[in-house]
Amino acid sequence: MSGCTPVFALSLRGTVAVLCGSLLAPLALAAETGHDGHAHDPAELSPTVITAIAPSSPLTVVTNPKDPRQPVPASDGGDYLKTIPGFSVIRAGGTNGDPVLRGMFGSRLNILTNGGVMLGACPSRMDAPTSYISPETYDRLTVIKGPQSVIWGPGGSAGTILFERDPEKFGELGSRVNGSVLAGSNGRFDKVLDAAAGNQLGYVRFIGNQSHSDDLEDGNGNTVPSRWDKWNGDVTLGWTPDADTLLELTAGKGDGEARSAGRGMDGSQFKRESLGLRFEKSNIGEVLDKVEAQVYYNYADHVMDNYTLRSPGMMAMVSNVDRRTLGARIKATWRWADMQLISGIDAQTNEHRKRGGMGIDAYKGKPRDKDADFHNYGVFGELTWYATGEDRLITGARLDRASARDFRTGIATSGDTRADTLPSGFVRYEHDLAAVPATTYIGLGHTQRFPDYWELFSPTLAPTGSVNAFDGIKPEKTTQLDFGIQYRDERLEAWASGYVGQIRDYILFDYVPGKGGMGSKLVSQAQNIDARIMGGELGAAYKLTENWKADATLAYAWGKNSSDGKALPQMPPLESRLGLTYSRDVWSVGALWRLVAEQNRIAKNQGNVVGKDYDTSSGFGVFSLNGAYKINKNFKLSAGVDNLFDKAYAEHLNLAGNAGFGYPASATEPVNEPGRTFWTKVDFSF
Repeated sequence: MSGCTPVFALSLRGTVAVLCGSLLAPLALAAETGHDGHAHDPAELSPTVITAIAPSSPLTVVTNPKDPRQPVPASDGGDYLKTIPGFSVIRAGGTNGDPVLRGMFGSRLNILTNGGVMLGACPSRMDAPTSYISPETYDRLTVIKGPQSVIWGPGGSAGTILFERDPEKFGELGSRVNGSVLAGSNGRFDKVLDAAAGNQLGYVRFIGNQSHSDDLEDGNGNTVPSRWDKWNGDVTLGWTPDADTLLELTAGKGDGEARSAGRGMDGSQFKRESLGLRFEKSNIGEVLDKVEAQVYYNYADHVMDNYTLRSPGMMAMVSNVDRRTLGARIKATWRWADMQLISGIDAQTNEHRKRGGMGIDAYKGKPRDKDADFHNYGVFGELTWYATGEDRLITGARLDRASARDFRTGIATSGDTRADTLPSGFVRYEHDLAAVPATTYIGLGHTQRFPDYWELFSPTLAPTGSVNAFDGIKPEKTTQLDFGIQYRDERLEAWASGYVGQIRDYILFDYVPGKGGMGSKLVSQAQNIDARIMGGELGAAYKLTENWKADATLAYAWGKNSSDGKALPQMPPLESRLGLTYSRDVWSVGALWRLVAEQNRIAKNQGNVVGKDYDTSSGFGVFSLNGAYKINKNFKLSAGVDNLFDKAYAEHLNLAGNAGFGYPASATEPVNEPGRTFWTKVDFSF
């Protein structure tokens, strides 16, 4: 792939997106009626920049990913999630980091887009699921912390993440157009267009975005190889024959490229194809209230090489991997006087293939070799009992049958299938205090998680006593107690959440010296251990006056390898965010001070399939400023400067710089974060 071709393709698609917006905008401006037959008002544009997010209910965070926030608006799902207390990201460069919640990573996080699962294909998760997500193209982000839900699929011991798009609702013929343009330091330039038109019988929605950045510059003035180009386009057709019925078809594509300072190869292709069909019927009867059904198809076709975005050095290498995921879910909501039950079944199957070789484009023309496929079938139920006006008891259970087959040739487990039946469940009690406007909760959850592709097929060495990871790695079993309190009145909003957990057969990666022809190179070996975890998050937002507001958050995660008496690796350090905002009428200014402590509790050369602990890390503080101005009801301007004092720093969860970019061959020098970064963003809504 030539260096200019992706840029030309992106520019062409961007032009098409702008033309579509131009055609739809007059409809939006002319429309006099809209939702439910009333005047069609554009979405309200908030005159502030978001720097902190509070839970909306026990263990649940709901936010609008379209709102501008600091640091500079995110390029992918992982980048966005790290703005929520408790989240961090394993960093490898400018984009495509892998999200971590409370020190837990990978398929311990259930990540869904529009109810479907998008799985990456790279054996080392260069294309993590969140790398295919452009946050601003979704209407709502919901995070459920801990094993406190069973309706969104198997696993999810650390939490569940839902990126969702809402159905459109129009009365008479109408339309709307929303979008944004972002420009910033290091050549950052993003465009988003979200347009819809329809009436009471149906609608069509188009969403397109592009994101570009050049290599970043750190606080020392050094270039960090990290440039990227991405684009996505999605179309939705909805049929609403009445107010209680929805049939919706979605289709989308995307692609991009990104170079990574922390890896031996870059991503020269991130192709995505998505299809989905969902049906909803509400207000059915006195007991059966709602039925929802959906099927989805997601396909990732990923190419990584060492020559498209960098100099190949001694030898050009390329690998092409793909993952095809099919899934379905049907669920029903039942209501009684003081109870609600959501029950249903879901299924998912995915297959993984690969091809590659030495030399430029050596994979082209070669057949794809299937190396694995996975199947999961589950049944679930989640019951809420409204015992009194102040007391609620929520409980859920699910049972999954999970299996995987090894299609690799020439190994001991070739053709073998392994399967497990895995139970999960939780119970949570919530109580609204009478004396103060606050809610307390405590919940106990248990989840059994089948090992994923990266844990069964990526390790180089076999676990002790096994022929390979496919044969030896056991399912992971997490039991966790979650507890907390939320307080809210006219001036103060405060919350605290904590957790204590025991994980049996935690899947840990050891990085040990290779044998034979591998020489002294570190290679991975997966093993099961027992672990203990605990930590929590707390925050407060206080309205000092009518115009001044202060907010603060704190997040801490701790883990111990109780089998070996060592620290659990890849634990983020203590982190705090302090914010101060002045807002008046249609404008606001704000400051954000992010403080991160040093991390001395490490397990050297242990971690996960992406990263490992290679050294302790220093603490740092980053100060940023922002401002926003609501020009009128249709336009909003926001701007900011991140890392105002040009601090040179690196995150603890970090891939060490790769020697191919001039970093030390010892792979112990971290990849630095951006230095002083200016950005400005225009949001519009018609």
